[in-house]
Amino acid sequence: MAHLPSRRRLALAVPLVLSLTASAGALGLQPAAASPAPRTQQAAEAADAPQLAYVVNTKADPRTIASVKRAIAAADGKVVVTYDRIGVIVVHSADPGFAEEIRRVRGVQSAGATRTAPLVAAGTTDAGAATFLTGEQAARAAEAAAPGMEPLEADQWDLRAIGADKAARIDPGSDKVTVAVIDTGVDDTHPDLAPNFSRSQSANCVGGKADTSEGAWRPYTADDYHGTHVAGEIAAARNGVGVAGVAPGVKVSSIKVSDPHNGLFYPENVVCAFVFAADHGVEITNNSYYVDPWLYNCMDDPDQRAIVDAVNRAQLYAQRKGTLHLASAGNSNHDLASDAIVDDSSPDDSTPVTRTIDPSECFDVPTQLPGIVTVSATGVDKEKSYYSTYGKGVVDVAAPGGDRRYQIPDTPSKDGRILSTMPNNGYAFLQGTSMASPHAAGVAALLKSRYPGLSPAALQALLKAQADEQSCPASYDQDGDGTQDAVCEGGKRGNGFYGAGIVNALKAVK
Repeated sequence: MAHLPSRRRLALAVPLVLSLTASAGALGLQPAAASPAPRTQQAAEAADAPQLAYVVNTKADPRTIASVKRAIAAADGKVVVTYDRIGVIVVHSADPGFAEEIRRVRGVQSAGATRTAPLVAAGTTDAGAATFLTGEQAARAAEAAAPGMEPLEADQWDLRAIGADKAARIDPGSDKVTVAVIDTGVDDTHPDLAPNFSRSQSANCVGGKADTSEGAWRPYTADDYHGTHVAGEIAAARNGVGVAGVAPGVKVSSIKVSDPHNGLFYPENVVCAFVFAADHGVEITNNSYYVDPWLYNCMDDPDQRAIVDAVNRAQLYAQRKGTLHLASAGNSNHDLASDAIVDDSSPDDSTPVTRTIDPSECFDVPTQLPGIVTVSATGVDKEKSYYSTYGKGVVDVAAPGGDRRYQIPDTPSKDGRILSTMPNNGYAFLQGTSMASPHAAGVAALLKSRYPGLSPAALQALLKAQADEQSCPASYDQDGDGTQDAVCEGGKRGNGFYGAGIVNALKAVK
């Protein structure tokens, strides 16, 4: 999932060189052996070293956790927060040998740094900069709006593509269902979002510890617009103002996870978000990002292995408590079912290195974790968007994410991207799998409204069953240069571009 270059700052740090020769088997996590430097050498190095953040993963029982916490203190680590029910401990330490030493402790199942840049005394999947709706465009959209439409809805081709406009007239969704937007924060003061916003299910999880103080869940600045745009796609109210969401009757909450210094989504923040959502009765989460600093976390690297372990424990905990997660597939046009992928963007918080990864051993987190609904992006012509990552057996469903390059709608603004809410009462066009995932989350919320007793697994199965089948295209040479831009594998009911098909809001309410 590619970050926008304009939305990240690379801190200076020594590049982390990875060894990708060992095989570690899907998500079967085992403690990694290590040979630490002598304690005296570590202490000397730590004197001038900056602090890093770590996750330490243990057996989820009180005795083991207490024992490991004593070992953390002895190894010059400071516990920030402990998630006892999943055995994840967030730690800060300036000792460069901390992770190696703590991995040797009895009861520790995995441990590693969650970043390659030091803590400073933020990762999204929108593909291209936002374009704000002009007054002239708004006037044209309002003029084209049919009776009963929101003022800007004529530019929302995406709603019509999945029948969400018609679905809203039958059932807009229940206010007993909440979709949590795990993202850069949501401007809940926006007139299209305020009617459906749930403050009691919102928090700021930056640093790994939930802050529920008033407004903590809001964006830092207007530049942190991503979460607000996503929230509008899910549940912008049909109130005669601006735009409409796919499920305009459900609740939406904000769990902010983007770092204030660089906009990145670090693992401890996401662990906090999943646990918070689960413990506060959230039925669905939307995850339009990848966990930084690694685009793909490889199981033969102990730090990356610990990241996968920690985030997976948190999201599985939420699933067990009844929460379904949806995640964007990514904007790199990668085939996640291929034999090899070149990643030259990681780590994105220091100096990236070029590495060739095996997607069966290196995972986009949270997108490729068990039980998570992976969503690819389509344009107005219902073809895979040019940027959308894909993969047979990886993509579960597809949804409108926009495509301004090849799929142009016949709308007042003629913009192939997705129009939604922005901070400070604004509206803008964006495209990306970031925009596809919330469309699918909105449809899932409509299904959950109709069938409140569904488990996450049953809800996912129904979401797939009600999707519109979409076959692989005969050709995917979008620019006409004679070369296929991506290869779709699979049949009509299950392929790499669209998974089980394109989600359908109208079917969800019938």
